[in-house]
Amino acid sequence: MLSSHLPAQLRGSSGLARFNAASAEALHDALLHCCGSRYWAHRVAAHRPYPDLEALLAAADEAGYDLSPAELTEALADESSAELHHAAPYAAHLALGAAHAEYERKFGHAFVICLDEYPAEEHAAQVLAGIRRRMAYEEDEERAVAADELRRLARGRLTALVDGVGAEHLDWADFALSDSPSVPV
Repeated sequence: MLSSHLPAQLRGSSGLARFNAASAEALHDALLHCCGSRYWAHRVAAHRPYPDLEALLAAADEAGYDLSPAELTEALADESSAELHHAAPYAAHLALGAAHAEYERKFGHAFVICLDEYPAEEHAAQVLAGIRRRMAYEEDEERAVAADELRRLARGRLTALVDGVGAEHLDWADFALSDSPSVPV
């Protein structure tokens, strides 16, 4: 059970309390799963403790807006192109594979899109429409759109991290926590 991995003073505490109390190294690693920029991860971790999720997400957005071109390139290089659910039609997988290859050839990074506001049954249509629309963009315009999508993805991943849901590599049970429930800024 997750709470058994927490120091006594944190058992039963919220995900945000665990986030604020995590060791810098463990938190940095987890944050890199939210956004692949080391600068972004360091900046989000360095501004702890956060009083609430909204403050954390605002700090993450600000750090995302402040990424230099090289830091954005680093973050995009860590991403994988959006994929379809395995149950999607074979033709859709083929079409998306070809579209991804063309997109990556043209723009030099994975196609990123945040689908958080769409129901699962619309994901395939949204990914295919998005990649087709964005293939017409100039490089600078597409980098701006990709940066915005990356910020939106990071927000969703951070929320999942704090809420304790999501991928196994974001499992708080794997984190070494500091002795203090707050981390100095």
